[in-house]
Amino acid sequence: MQSVDWDAIVTALAGVEVITDATQVAKLSQDYHTFSPVLVPLLSGKTGDLVARPATEEQVIQVAKTCVKYKVPLTVRGAGTGNYGQCVPLHGGVILDTTRLNAIRWVKPGLACVQAGVKLAALDKQAREIGWEMRMAPSTYRTATIGGFIGGGSGGIGSITYGQLRDRGNLHALRVITMEDEPRVIELRGDDVHKVNHAWGVNGIITELEIPLGPAYPWAELIVAFNDFMAAAKFGQALGDADGLIKKLICICASPIPSYFAAFKNQIPEDRPCALLMIAESCLEPLQGLISQYGGSICYQKSAQEASKGTSLAEFTWNHTTLHARNVDPSLTYLQTLFPNDKDLKLVEHMYHHFRDEVMMHLEFIRVNGAAIPAALQLVRYTTEERLNEIMRYHEDQGAFIANPHTYIIEDGGRKHMDPQQVQFKEMVDPYGLMNPGKMKTLVKSKAQ
Repeated sequence: MQSVDWDAIVTALAGVEVITDATQVAKLSQDYHTFSPVLVPLLSGKTGDLVARPATEEQVIQVAKTCVKYKVPLTVRGAGTGNYGQCVPLHGGVILDTTRLNAIRWVKPGLACVQAGVKLAALDKQAREIGWEMRMAPSTYRTATIGGFIGGGSGGIGSITYGQLRDRGNLHALRVITMEDEPRVIELRGDDVHKVNHAWGVNGIITELEIPLGPAYPWAELIVAFNDFMAAAKFGQALGDADGLIKKLICICASPIPSYFAAFKNQIPEDRPCALLMIAESCLEPLQGLISQYGGSICYQKSAQEASKGTSLAEFTWNHTTLHARNVDPSLTYLQTLFPNDKDLKLVEHMYHHFRDEVMMHLEFIRVNGAAIPAALQLVRYTTEERLNEIMRYHEDQGAFIANPHTYIIEDGGRKHMDPQQVQFKEMVDPYGLMNPGKMKTLVKSKAQ
């Protein structure tokens, strides 16, 4: 990067909280890409030059205008709970930390308006006071920000009912700041939100969002043990298909994954696959019949009131499953897979037997185009990058969709091709290519032509 007068930039950011301490800046330049042994060497030592923490939208505009004036890259950061290096700056510059943009503007039945730095748990708590809750959240919901979830996430706990963030209706509106010579505030509503949704902060600084809420049920938490993995998987599919049973989470873990859950080592029988569930308390009685049908037995259960304190089952699912496993064995990594819509789960069964313990099966059932489908965050016993690529290729050759978590390029992560409207929007709002540069290759190609 060309020589930059950082003193002049700090002066231009007068009134904005600025962090220049090298240790703090380095810490705020990282996320959980360390889950990937492929990304670790690629992103090692990548840090910003300073961190700006605006507290108002006006201060965000001030930061954007300063970066444009000095042609300095800007990388937007929430809480840094992503897994692909989304908020790791490849070319230094300014880290825009959104955590002080934490106002909940309003909450009403079915809808909330919040600033980008609001923590998911904070909104959930306030929404529950009037009988509503977030429709879906990642397993990092205690610390993750809403802007970060929209920019870098795709779904999570609740997706078995509401699908994914990209589905129409799961995001109502956004306010974004542009990186033009005179930054503008643009409000996107309806389908236009997808110009920014899940774009890793490359095409606009999200400052405020309107997101829909779902009815808040008292969620009971259960762990159900099974004698056979496929019995557990087919139970998960049947529960996902059971429209009369209200559920928020269906997580199926093959053995030995449950052995990594230290908090439940006395509850889950050894060497048994299990289902981690969040079910509306009113549905527990009919659920018992389904559990019996597939030969399961409840080994852990908490009422909603009990579950509101202490260990949360949700924090052992989705990518927290990977976190707990890596705490025991740091050599483990993971995949992100979407299996086809097949009620018999034939491809799941094939992969389970084909890879055995090299790729440990971890399913998260989600709703896709109206059907309950197994997504997977399988744990992989990592040996080499070549073998990891072989495993992913085999899945794709057999008909599974892989969203590669071992790359920091948006297109290579599973999108394959950028949405043309996102590319056009990027060219308009970031004419100098300063926003999180290096994460999106489509635009680089178009500029080179």
